[in-house]
Amino acid sequence: MATLPNPLPSLATSGLDLPPGSLVDATLDGPWHEPLLWYADGPADLRDWSRLRAAGRPLGLLPVLVTGGRRDQWPEEWDLCPDGTSYPGDHDADEVLAGYWTDYAADEVAPENAGPDTDGTGPDTDGTGPDTDGTGSDTDGSAGPGSWPGLAPVPAREAAEDADVAAAGLAGVIAADADAWLGGARMALVPARRSADIPAAIGWSGPMNHENDVARLCAVLRSWEDRYDARVVVLGFDTMIVSVGRPPATIEEARALAAEHYAFCPDNIDQSPPYDLGVYAEKAVLNQEAWSFWWD
Repeated sequence: MATLPNPLPSLATSGLDLPPGSLVDATLDGPWHEPLLWYADGPADLRDWSRLRAAGRPLGLLPVLVTGGRRDQWPEEWDLCPDGTSYPGDHDADEVLAGYWTDYAADEVAPENAGPDTDGTGPDTDGTGPDTDGTGSDTDGSAGPGSWPGLAPVPAREAAEDADVAAAGLAGVIAADADAWLGGARMALVPARRSADIPAAIGWSGPMNHENDVARLCAVLRSWEDRYDARVVVLGFDTMIVSVGRPPATIEEARALAAEHYAFCPDNIDQSPPYDLGVYAEKAVLNQEAWSFWWD
């Protein structure tokens, strides 16, 4: 992966005021040739995110909260795979999601799993909204049942606040009760150019059963940064929480984005009640300022 020079080896002389913590170079294949991240030994403080973002960004470091999860697995045990990670900018979000959709959406868009016939023209055959024109698709009438509907449009609403302010707010909520969030939360710093690249910068393997090269998912995160003011706020062994500065405000926007979520992380729907993409759009996407993902 193409990166800027890694500032972590000189962290001790960088002038950053850091709590006690550790540099992590452990990977699935043994020690990496340089540290991949730094993370604190103790729980995150309410003010840590904003303080470390302001201090670390000029050095090329971005904050993220890391969690041990239910199994108390911290970054040394995450099976990081930087050697198998490409560069997010080499991938196109629409192409990546279309491929996942083709591979994983057959069951979700089957007629027996389709949404209700809300207008008398036929069932919702692609899981993202009603068949409004009788063609078996809710996109533009040209796609067949189950076809990838394409990237969702940018929400019509304006962002209520700066994306990084929104991320700091979510980080503060989590830090206020860290033990209630996936087994605790600690501050970490990662050498990355933008928030969406954080998983690729460390070779995160959380979605390994879905995608071996996390940079492809980071390409989608980049697109969500652009369209939804999204920021990666939390990483665990196989979990991710993203702040959303400009979430979908209409059910149509939410349904369109839910298709992307399904392609990005099928387990969110296939292995989580109510196992229905339409309900997921309404409950987990519409007006939601945080998105959570989990890969089995």
